[in-house]
Amino acid sequence: MSVRLRVFGAALLLTLSLAACDTAESLDGGPSGSGSSSGAGETEQAAAVVPVRVTASAANLSAVRIAEPLQINVADGALRTVTLTAADGTRLDGARNGNGWTLSSRLEPGTDYVARARAERNDGEVVTKSLRFHTEDLTLDQQAYPSVAPLAGETVGVGMPVVVSFDLPVTDKAAFERHMTVTSTPAQAGTWHWFDDYHVRFRPKTYWQAGTDVSVDLDLNSIPAGNGIYGQESRTIDFHIGDANVYKVSAQTHQMQVFSNGELLRTIPITTGKAGFTTRSGTKVISEKFAVKRMNSETVGISSTDPEAYDIDDVQWAMRLTDTGEFIHAAPWSVGSQGYANVSHGCTGMSTDNAAWLYAMTKRGDVVEYTGTDRAMTLENGYGDWNADFATYKSGSALS
Repeated sequence: MSVRLRVFGAALLLTLSLAACDTAESLDGGPSGSGSSSGAGETEQAAAVVPVRVTASAANLSAVRIAEPLQINVADGALRTVTLTAADGTRLDGARNGNGWTLSSRLEPGTDYVARARAERNDGEVVTKSLRFHTEDLTLDQQAYPSVAPLAGETVGVGMPVVVSFDLPVTDKAAFERHMTVTSTPAQAGTWHWFDDYHVRFRPKTYWQAGTDVSVDLDLNSIPAGNGIYGQESRTIDFHIGDANVYKVSAQTHQMQVFSNGELLRTIPITTGKAGFTTRSGTKVISEKFAVKRMNSETVGISSTDPEAYDIDDVQWAMRLTDTGEFIHAAPWSVGSQGYANVSHGCTGMSTDNAAWLYAMTKRGDVVEYTGTDRAMTLENGYGDWNADFATYKSGSALS
């Protein structure tokens, strides 16, 4: 054998020897006694890791129903925490429930959300998994908006009810009423009363105490109103009760006694409704004020061709008492009858000077108590809420 051949043979033997050593290391996991997890052992361990899965109880993640309970569930892992966040960054509340998490806040319609669940995997590692979803889109025809009186920050009289009006019908009144609260300082008992599907009002058991602070909390956003309608918005309104102005009118003596905080300030000669236009007896509440108002008999059902028709452009110091057209106002044309006879079409007339003085001290919610006629005031006519005892009024609550 030549020298070149012997060298080549030696090189070949060396190469085979090295190759044999590499293969053995990969098969037995490394040098003798090393215990490393590479190679086939690593493949077996990776195959044993089970991925954590996160699911939601909603059937359709692209249109999650806002009225249905929502639960985030974890499978193939032990749940640690869940956070649920809206697209605007609002974080929603919830509580862990076994290996799931139940939402306690309410979802907004037409909103993107992401749930992030931290869970311990079967290999002991804690991982975070995300789940994204979108809530159902609602039109304005599916969302009831609450308008409220009094206005925020308004000072009103002791007879003022809390007046809530909806632009869409509320048929699940109990669901709404459970989320409607009125609190006052000092505390005073009261109740809601539903007049129909669109109107609900709250009054205390007796007139508000002068100086009371009242807070109205309508937590109605996303609350089911029935028939596929939901509350559009939650609202909080705070208002104040001013002086206790209570005016006592007798249609028989033709006088009005003006009391404020229990003190008689003035007795005013007045006239009320004549035969055929009798003024209602009962408790009325000032609902609107107009320094000047046009009064046309057609608005109260008296035709322009009727001998009793009237159309006066500039009636001064007018204050509404009923939806059917009763006002207190200046009536200079009837001064000769004021204090002696009833000659109006149902309104309470007085001299311009007395009307201006009364108008200046009066606020929405002040009380006017009428006696002396056989025509009764009703709950539905204006703010007639005080024309029923408290038990009867409370029977109009959806929760009574």
